[in-house]
Amino acid sequence: MRLALYQPDIPQNTGTIVRLGACLAVPVAIIEPAGFPVTDRNFRRAGMDYLDRIAVERHASWRTFADDLAARGSRLVLATTRAELRYTDFAFAATDTILLGRESAGVPDEVHAAADARLAIPLAPGLRSLNVAVAAAMLLGEALRQTGRWPEASPIGRVSRG
Repeated sequence: MRLALYQPDIPQNTGTIVRLGACLAVPVAIIEPAGFPVTDRNFRRAGMDYLDRIAVERHASWRTFADDLAARGSRLVLATTRAELRYTDFAFAATDTILLGRESAGVPDEVHAAADARLAIPLAPGLRSLNVAVAAAMLLGEALRQTGRWPEASPIGRVSRG
């Protein structure tokens, strides 16, 4: 299981997703170019000291990421508002890569077409989308639940109060 971010725009969201990956022992890949440097204060603040607990994979482009995906034999599972299939109706595999698009624009048609599966999170009528970090947590939680691949750490972690 792996999370991947396509050209993320917002450092706070990326830091939060990297923190999510660290806490749940799931690698995170960033497909460049990102809309901010990884030295950004907001990215580091959102990721806290968890950034040192996870190896973030960086890919120079969509093409290098797609080559890596093929070499791993991993399915590409895209979270998108343009999907018909609910994420809870999809059978996740332990080797899946869950891809989240850019906050400002999602993913281009080429990336959308390359996905092995396209999943949506149902929303109330008239609402467009969730925060990308919230969507990542929902999809990853369901994927880990289905595959039984929760980290072998303490039984229950702490909820942050700040």
